[in-house]
Formats: sequence, structure tokens, C-alpha cells
Amino acid sequence: MKLISLLFFLLPLACAQGGDNLNAYKHTELESDAVQPKAYASPPPNAKAANTSPQKQEQKIIKTASLRFETKDIEKTQQQISAIVNANKGYFVSDNSYKNYNRINRNLEIRVPTENFQNTIDQISKGVTYFEQKQISRKDVTEEFIDLEARLKTKRALETRYIDLLKKAKDIKEILAIEKQIADIREEIEARQGRLNYLKSQVSMSTLSINFYKVTAETGITESYGQKIINAFKGGWDGVSVVFIGLIYLWPLFILAFILIIFLYIYFKRNKKGKKVS
Repeated sequence: MKLISLLFFLLPLACAQGGDNLNAYKHTELESDAVQPKAYASPPPNAKAANTSPQKQEQKIIKTASLRFETKDIEKTQQQISAIVNANKGYFVSDNSYKNYNRINRNLEIRVPTENFQNTIDQISKGVTYFEQKQISRKDVTEEFIDLEARLKTKRALETRYIDLLKKAKDIKEILAIEKQIADIREEIEARQGRLNYLKSQVSMSTLSINFYKVTAETGITESYGQKIINAFKGGWDGVSVVFIGLIYLWPLFILAFILIIFLYIYFKRNKKGKKVS
């Protein structure tokens, strides 16, 4: 009898404990379910995180240089510069030479790929002891570049819309109006595309302006008094020759003036005779 009473006493406690254990298990299971999505969403340790930051725009730089120096041998310097330009995949835009009182000058304009710009300058500088001018400039056109590309994208999208409208146009008046809009947009596109192409060319190919010269006489040399007189006579004769040649160019005016004088002479002579008769 005591044993039965003891069983009835322990049975509710066991049930209560089991219920608590079941509730604790369910609670733990819910917590693990709640946490699991976060753990599953996190990337594996070896996985690379996605790059969500905007890509940095590459800078667009126009590079130019201006060099001026003296040399002892014009032709040798020209050959050396030509070899350097060819080695750096460049080309000559212009090559001019001229002579003044005591100098022989050579002017070169060169285009080289931008990646070889500094290397070209360094190689040319090796044979120069002193630069009278060495100016290197860099102009950042990145902002203009981005602006042109954005405007071109917008204009092309607008052109596409007008073309779609043109396909749906029903009368001549509407067609002509849409075609005029398309023509205006294409004109703007061509202008901006031309500017963009120019910037691309200037960015990809850098420009070097090189002036080198050779001194052929001292600036302190003076002329004798007799030579100055001879030069003065030569200069005076040259001046008279120029005036005479200029007058020859004006021969039509002389003929017209002569005809006008004859006409006025006859006119006044007749008027004078008429007055005497009256």
C-alpha cells in the first residue's frame, strides 16, 4: 500500500520533468532554426566577397613636352632623335629647318604612344648638356571624357526613341517633325563623338615639340663703315625696285585715271565754248 502511494506521488513529478525537458528541447530547436539561416547566409571562409563598390574611373591625361637646346651637329642630332622616335613607336608630324643671322634651326613635332612618352624624353636628354627650355605638362581630361560619354549615351537613347516614333507616324507633317528632331540629335552626337575621338587620340598619343640649333657665327661681329655704305646703296636700290614693281602692278589704275582726265578736259572745254557763244 505504501509502494502504490509512493508511485502516485512520483508519477506527477516525472511527467512535469519530462514536459520541462520537452519544452527545453523545443526551445533549443527553435533557437537553432532561427540562427541557422544567418549561419547559412554567411559565405564560406575561402569564398571571395562580391565587390559592390563602383569601379574607379581610369584617369585620362594629355601629356605634352617642349624641348629647346643647342647642338654642335644638326644632322647627327636629327638622326639620333629619329632613331629614338622609331624605337618608341612614334612618328614625325612636322620637320622644319631655317637659318637666321647666326643660327641654323631645326623644329620637330613628334607623336609617341603615351606609355613611351617619358622614356622618349629621357633618351633624348642623354645627349644634351643643357636645356634652354624643358617644359612638360599634363592635362587631366577625365571629367570631360566622362561627361561626353554620358551625353552620347543619353543622345543615342533619345535617337532610338525618335526612330521608334517615326515608325508609328501616320502623316507627313508628323514624319517631317520627327525627322528634324532626329537630324538635330545626330548632329549633336557627331559633334560630341568627334570631340571624344580627339581626346582619345590626345590621351593615347603624346606630343613633343623639339627645337635644336647650331650657332654659326658670333653675335659680336660688326661691319666696317664702308661696308655699311655699300649695304645702304644696295638697300636703297632694292627699295626703289620694290616701288617701281609696285607701280607696275597699278597700271590699270593709271589707265583709268588718264581716261578720266581726258573726259574732264573735254567736258570743261565744251562748257567754256558754250559760255563764249552765249
